[in-house]
Amino acid sequence: MNRARLDDRLADLETDGYLIDASQDDANQLYLSGFTGPDPFLTLYADGEIHVLVGGLEYGRAKREAAADGVERHADYDYEYGGREARNDMYARFVRDKGVESVSMPPRGPVGTADALRERGIEVAVDADDRLREVRAVKTDEEVDAIREAQRANEAAMRAAEDLLAGADVAGDGDDAETGVLLHDGEPLTSERVTEEIEVTLLRRGCALDQTIVAGGAQAADPHDRGSGPLRANEAIIVDIFPRSKATKYNADMTRTFCVGEPSETLREWYELTERALDAALDAVEPGATGEDVHAAACEVYEEAGEPTFRTDPETETGFIHSTGHGVGLDVHESPRLATGGEELEPGHVITVEPGLYDPDVGGVRIEDIAVVTEDGYENFTEYPIEFVVG
Repeated sequence: MNRARLDDRLADLETDGYLIDASQDDANQLYLSGFTGPDPFLTLYADGEIHVLVGGLEYGRAKREAAADGVERHADYDYEYGGREARNDMYARFVRDKGVESVSMPPRGPVGTADALRERGIEVAVDADDRLREVRAVKTDEEVDAIREAQRANEAAMRAAEDLLAGADVAGDGDDAETGVLLHDGEPLTSERVTEEIEVTLLRRGCALDQTIVAGGAQAADPHDRGSGPLRANEAIIVDIFPRSKATKYNADMTRTFCVGEPSETLREWYELTERALDAALDAVEPGATGEDVHAAACEVYEEAGEPTFRTDPETETGFIHSTGHGVGLDVHESPRLATGGEELEPGHVITVEPGLYDPDVGGVRIEDIAVVTEDGYENFTEYPIEFVVG
């Protein structure tokens, strides 16, 4: 946690404190409390200190692990198992016990908790700016190292996926499988089989992910299609992996596009354009530049080649149909945005740069690296090579 940045960003709150009611699945909660509580719990920031309130089951672990100045349990407020009203009474007592009569809550905070506190005389304001999200966007060196470590696991998983594709055979007229389908050990090589290889590799390296993308052919024309069924030769196959470290909870993100066989002339042109767009966008990354500047650099490469982008045609369904990138941290998608209206970049921002082109009649191509903004530019800590044709 960047405690100095946190204190500075919350110093001008118009309320007495900042309150979160959420589990570890909420990145703001995990960041502020430093605690991996699987069930919702309270964290209160007030007078420069962080206070956590958990149930008795989690109390011992919270005392050891939470990045808090104080940890209390429900029993301290004569509550352990009871109804909703009694729980809300406890929440109000916990807040008032810290000399707090008004709190800010994140925009996605529970309405029930906010209303219950208001009913008990505590003023609740909505933090429409989501200040903690802004604080989280600038990483400490330790956070950058955690993301870098997750990226190394990511690259091992990408290598496993590429090796599986590169080692595949291609079904011919005499095979039981449909002609052109990729085969592994005589069976059709599917998106699901490649995803399995990715997930197993990540687990062995202390990372996991709920979903990944292995999409070929027309499926690759939808940037968020997870992919399913047999993969085919001569088509672009997008592999997008975004694992999370089980130990640190920080994410990584990387995409590569592969082709087994001979891609069409259009796919080759798209791949070359996308490499150029990636380089142009990275060249635009520096402190003081905006996410919009970086996005514009990628768009210009495509637009000069006659490809549509959302910048030139907001209604286009083909071409470059998403932003150029996003921040990465405890959430795989967080600030800053590399898009129209994107904010100014600062040292410590960890960002993806991921241009791409899409059309169901052709397929899809995307290349994504991950980098950190530095005092004089950026450091790209993606070490994985960029290569289209494999096998």
